[in-house]
Amino acid sequence: MKTKDLLKDETIVGNPKKHLAVLTLVLFVFCVLLSGKIDLKFLTYGALTAIVSAYICVPLLLMPNADGTKKYFIFDVNLGKYALYWLWLLKEVVNANIDVVKATVKSEMVINPRVIAFRIKYDNPMAYTTLANSITLTPGTVTMNVTEDGLYEIHALTDGAAEGLLGGGMQQKVADLFGEPFIYEVVEEG
Repeated sequence: MKTKDLLKDETIVGNPKKHLAVLTLVLFVFCVLLSGKIDLKFLTYGALTAIVSAYICVPLLLMPNADGTKKYFIFDVNLGKYALYWLWLLKEVVNANIDVVKATVKSEMVINPRVIAFRIKYDNPMAYTTLANSITLTPGTVTMNVTEDGLYEIHALTDGAAEGLLGGGMQQKVADLFGEPFIYEVVEEG
């Protein structure tokens, strides 16, 4: 799909012109950070490069939902909510790390490795990706598989890790982050 056709595409969630502007801004800031110079010449080159690159690349950053009726721009997330989510996730990573250390440093390890499965329904494919990556970033859990219908298979090392995922807290946070309804069910506790 060409960028000029993209600006008229009705299946894109949100405003395509806003998406183009956001990508241009992200690329411009990245260019300025890489160059480390704020001379007019470098700012002009950076702006021109960002505009051309964004115009060419914005179609590559659209992800269709499962049934192909909508397309989501990968950078279309509220930055305030996103920052709060990452702060919350950092806290969870620290807590999970403490849980894993407590379970493994004792002479009799208190681990209970198991596979758990749950199903979650999101329309935005970035929500699925964010959840899978967040689970894997958290010590004691690894996302083993995610199916097209939203079935997650997770390896949990400790009871605390399994209980945290089965409670649905992270799934709810990701749903809130992307403005998705929270449709969650535990499929298998192993």
